[in-house]
Amino acid sequence: MSQTASQIGTRVWSYAGVLKDDGLSYMAYVEQLTFLLFLKMSHKLTQPPYNNPNRIPQDKAVKGKPVDYDWPSLVKKDGPDLYQHYRDALDFLSRQDGLLGTVFKEAECKIKDPAKLKRLVTDLIDREKWLSLDLDVKGVIYEELLSRSAAESTGGAGQYFTPRPIIQAIVDVMQPRPGDSIIDPAAGTGGFLTVAYQAVLDNHGSEMDKDERKQARESLVLGQELVPETARLCAMNLYLHGIGSEQSSPVISGKSSLDTKPTQQFSMVLTNPPFGKKSSFKTVNDEGETDSEDEVIVRDDFWASTANKQLNFVQHIFNLLKVGGRA
Repeated sequence: MSQTASQIGTRVWSYAGVLKDDGLSYMAYVEQLTFLLFLKMSHKLTQPPYNNPNRIPQDKAVKGKPVDYDWPSLVKKDGPDLYQHYRDALDFLSRQDGLLGTVFKEAECKIKDPAKLKRLVTDLIDREKWLSLDLDVKGVIYEELLSRSAAESTGGAGQYFTPRPIIQAIVDVMQPRPGDSIIDPAAGTGGFLTVAYQAVLDNHGSEMDKDERKQARESLVLGQELVPETARLCAMNLYLHGIGSEQSSPVISGKSSLDTKPTQQFSMVLTNPPFGKKSSFKTVNDEGETDSEDEVIVRDDFWASTANKQLNFVQHIFNLLKVGGRA
């Protein structure tokens, strides 16, 4: 991470302590940052030199003039008006379909002080150039703030966020092509998927026509992530990289990859699954004592039934592949 990126991450993270005094957890803070950064950068992508279509819809159900819930509509408001508008925006966006609905699923405003919300909007987000070439969202927010959140928080689901240089090296070796179908069954924040997509554009974009680019954008990559909050970050990351469509999300959220056998096969699997743990569940005996038992995964497409998560992911990855597929 560059010095400037680290400075931005440190400055934004420092505000987590202020909000923590109001009862906001570190993970909840990162979640609120996700919503606001999403709106900020979605707006930025509509400006030169990007000139992308605005993907934040208007609320036309309100009587009179349609209501905008994009970034400029937040920046120009203050006090209770800002707080209420932000709440309304999250409620409206959470009811959208496709990728937008995945990002804002069950979104709530957890910053109760309008003055602190205003500072977060104007001082810590709006003034930074989040889409500069050297400072992508994943580098500044996901790798810096999520790693800090993980360090400060307890619990979790064993998520591991693979460093970007390792992802890049693996993608360079695998050399994905436009005709590939790629899945990460333990997607995290989507690093493998965004790098693979970008590699296809960088290496083959000049030979791809409009329809092939559309197909790559909508069906080249798919991610599955067990933890809903992490899946939200993954969906945001893909969205801001131009991946996905208005109708469908390339992120399957809240379901374990190991629960059921695949219904679709892929030409490539890129993943760094959560090795190192056995699957288990807790039980309570007649005396009220809690115990942990190994959870053996039984699937008719597995050659071995075991609680060993490493072996189960290897079996699952094997069954995700088409004949001749690579992982």
